[in-house]
Amino acid sequence: MKKILYLIAALVCTSGAMQAQSQWVELFNGKDLKGWEKRGGTADYKIVDGAIIGTSKTNTPNTFMCTEKMYGDFILELEMKVDDRLNSGIQFRSNSNKAYRDGRVHGYQFEIDPSPRAWTAGVYDEARRGWLYPLDRNPEAKAAFMNNQWNKVRIEAVGPNIRTYLNGVPCADLVDDLTEKGFIGLQVHGIGNNKDKENTTVAWRNIRILTENPEFHTIKCTKPITQISYLTNQLTKREAAEGWKLLFDGKTSNGWRGAKIAEFPKSGWVIEDGILKILKSDGKESANAGDIVTVDQYAEFELEVDFKITPGANSGIKYFVNCDLNKGAGSAIGCEFQILDDKLHPDAKLGVNGNRTVGSLYDLITAKNKRFNGVGAWNRARIVVKGTHIEHWLNGQKCVEYDKDCDMFDALVAYSKYRKWKDFAAMEYGNILLQDHGDEVWYKNVKLKNLRK
Repeated sequence: MKKILYLIAALVCTSGAMQAQSQWVELFNGKDLKGWEKRGGTADYKIVDGAIIGTSKTNTPNTFMCTEKMYGDFILELEMKVDDRLNSGIQFRSNSNKAYRDGRVHGYQFEIDPSPRAWTAGVYDEARRGWLYPLDRNPEAKAAFMNNQWNKVRIEAVGPNIRTYLNGVPCADLVDDLTEKGFIGLQVHGIGNNKDKENTTVAWRNIRILTENPEFHTIKCTKPITQISYLTNQLTKREAAEGWKLLFDGKTSNGWRGAKIAEFPKSGWVIEDGILKILKSDGKESANAGDIVTVDQYAEFELEVDFKITPGANSGIKYFVNCDLNKGAGSAIGCEFQILDDKLHPDAKLGVNGNRTVGSLYDLITAKNKRFNGVGAWNRARIVVKGTHIEHWLNGQKCVEYDKDCDMFDALVAYSKYRKWKDFAAMEYGNILLQDHGDEVWYKNVKLKNLRK
């Protein structure tokens, strides 16, 4: 079955690199580690049968065998094989300097993940932002890894465009401009004091790189995979072509107004350095600056919002908002993607079974299988509405899924704080809302794709 999958991938992808074989440079001579240096921990590396073998070791942090040279734009190819018990990765555009965490290796990583999660070829930001491109939205990529066999890796890094391939299958299409240049590194992941993982190995061979005009040799796929961008308040060409629109331009409040007033609030909300901030007040719900909503209304859509919370903060992203439903005190009424410091804010312990925690459909459905990057770090909310089917995603993982037009949803509403709003369950469209709950919360990269043509 996998051979068929790889054949299909080869048919839909073509590369100009085939006529550029002479431009490839070998990074590993198959005999020794000339041109490489070890950083981080103390795991062992040796050469066996023309391959670099990294061996895990207890009580040492992540270890990296890194190129001495730095690379900016390139195409990297190699083969790798890993023990099922060990996690690993391939660093690229990575750095190590005294000023950052006392020399900690940090930067982009091609994940090697033989676990059931199956995120091999996803992109992780080592010792920095965490996962940038997990693979839950690409099932073909999750099926591409071959356990206990040699796997073919390809990484294309051209400007902010980063693409990965595993055994010919397109896996990640990432757009990010944080780091332009760095070394290549082969990781042996730390195992703590786990004796069961001691002396497990990961191997790499046939390592080569193309740096001369790599943009002319990237693979062209006729069946594109999901693109994930971290460009600040700007769309990629592909996003614009697919119909995405910025709801926040990073400079002005255009397209927004107060939920209960006709204009944008005169104080409390500020725009600084491309970030839309609700300032801290007294922790009360929509009692100071007030919520803000989009001028336009939406029915079916895909919405992405990056948010950062301060300690103990509470806020939310609402959709299907009806600004006329609540004329009294408190927030405008709509379905809410909860934003919360689950550890410090008391609301996390209220509601039912955690249905007021971060990522949840507030007071209705508890977020599961979620990965929160933490207070003070950027997190990405994604809300998808297709007909009556709705999903919440947090940092690339689906954490809530429900159908709004069913008896179960009606029962949840009847048991929640929304039961007094008779039209709540029937709302099919409305404004998008960012909530003022009296705590400082930051927003950026607010963008939406309208799915109703």
